[in-house]
Amino acid sequence: MIMSRALNSDVSPVESRTAPPKAGRYSSERGEGSDAFRPLAPVLTGVAVAILVATAVAYGRSAGLVAGFWGASGVAIAVWLRTSRGRANDLTFAGVLTVSILIGEIIAGNRPLLALAFAIVNMIEIVGAVLLARRFAPTLNLSTLNGAAGFLFFAAGLAPLPAALGSVVIQMQLGQAEVWQGFQTWWLGHALGIAVLGAMGLSLTRATLVRLTRPNKMVEAAVLLAGLLGFYYAGFAGHFSARFLLLPLLMVIAVRLGVAGIAFALILVTLLSVGGAMMGHGPYGQGSRAEQVVMAQMLVLIGYMPILLVASLLEERDVLAERARAGRERAEKASEAKSRLLANVAHEIKSPVAGIIGIGDLWRQGQLGPITAQQAEMSQVLVGTARQIETLAHDLLDVARAESGSVRVELRPTDIPGLLEDVRRICLLRPEAGKTVIDVVCEGDGLIAVADSQRLVQVVTNLTINALKYGASGGRVVLRALRDEDCVRIEVVDFGPGLSVQKQAQLFEPFNRLGLERSALEGHGVGLALAKRLVELQAGSIGVESAPGEGATFWVSIPKA
Repeated sequence: MIMSRALNSDVSPVESRTAPPKAGRYSSERGEGSDAFRPLAPVLTGVAVAILVATAVAYGRSAGLVAGFWGASGVAIAVWLRTSRGRANDLTFAGVLTVSILIGEIIAGNRPLLALAFAIVNMIEIVGAVLLARRFAPTLNLSTLNGAAGFLFFAAGLAPLPAALGSVVIQMQLGQAEVWQGFQTWWLGHALGIAVLGAMGLSLTRATLVRLTRPNKMVEAAVLLAGLLGFYYAGFAGHFSARFLLLPLLMVIAVRLGVAGIAFALILVTLLSVGGAMMGHGPYGQGSRAEQVVMAQMLVLIGYMPILLVASLLEERDVLAERARAGRERAEKASEAKSRLLANVAHEIKSPVAGIIGIGDLWRQGQLGPITAQQAEMSQVLVGTARQIETLAHDLLDVARAESGSVRVELRPTDIPGLLEDVRRICLLRPEAGKTVIDVVCEGDGLIAVADSQRLVQVVTNLTINALKYGASGGRVVLRALRDEDCVRIEVVDFGPGLSVQKQAQLFEPFNRLGLERSALEGHGVGLALAKRLVELQAGSIGVESAPGEGATFWVSIPKA
């Protein structure tokens, strides 16, 4: 049948849900169509179905009593799935559609008994497609690959099979010849109707309509569809073959216009292909009209219909990309808020802690009055604890600045052997050094890196202090510098207990002390996270190499001068 109508334009577009429906509820509740239209949906759909049935039966028969393209099922299924809510609505739809199909068959000239038989077989198909779509594509979202594939395979592919078998029984009872031809034509023609018209109806959401009705998009759609008609005429109705151009053009339509656009394009291709075959046009070989129609049906179903899945995949990709972008923006905002909080907390801590340190020093030195030995010890503990808090505040402030991008580094040629010697002297004065030996080893000449010397000293000092804290059982720490291709590599090697692979993966996470929170070792788990950010600001990299019982080697790689 040559049919120029698509899904009834009175159906209100809806947005597809991305989550499956709640248990005990129909997935058709995804619809957000007008409440005023919903009660009229069965009636209006019934009128459209009756017209489509009468037209198909009267003008579209290609294999005995069977039409080559059956659009009534696609329209009925799309509107039913989008507007029906609850069993009462389903029963209303079923009753109205049965009467509509019966009326359409009688208008087309079929006898009442034959019209009733075909109406029953068609309703088996429609009800089966609705149930299968709700079961295997519950969200009815054709903008996802799973939703589109489920609808096309189960609703369009499997649902027409029982009806096609029922048509065989009817044809056999009427003594029709070429029953197998009628079965093929029914199955393929009804599958096409459900696939193209059903997909068109389910994909026309409010967001899709807003996007496609923009002036620039409407012009683009008009140009692409005009090109499609031109290439079709050149390839199938003209004197030369341009059929190979249809496939890439359909692919372009899928990319630019999405599922709704390619569904409409496939409707045009189906009407032209099947209609052309019925009129004896098209590259379908020699044979009867029924054979040519079957070839045209298979061309669209097998050759062109998979492009609809490509469009679904592309739309799903776009949705996921948009969600990722929104998630990234939320994460960036959360990170900025965290950095502001860290900076505010650090600032709020620094002032009172400085006062505590000053008062504690005065107390410890006896300038606030005579003190006992126990009070001197208590004041020393007080000052030491306050200085730890002060160090934490400085580290938090540095982390917040690094994350917000407000830390500025001045990159200049830096002598790494001299820098390591400075770090060695600083760390030997630390209480963590104890009796641990700190050696500096420089391998090769020209160990000059482009770095911020102050920040690099801060990083290497942090790594060395950690080595003294956690690897002091080895009795020795080595600070090594060597050439590594276009970089200078700095290594801080300890000979302590080492680290497992699991702990290595967590090392540079802020506030993660690898289970040592309750140990006697001081620390807050901020140093390595800060070191990583400071190294990255200098276009370098940082990492660790270790194994349980074999010590650990923390390394920093900085571009050489």
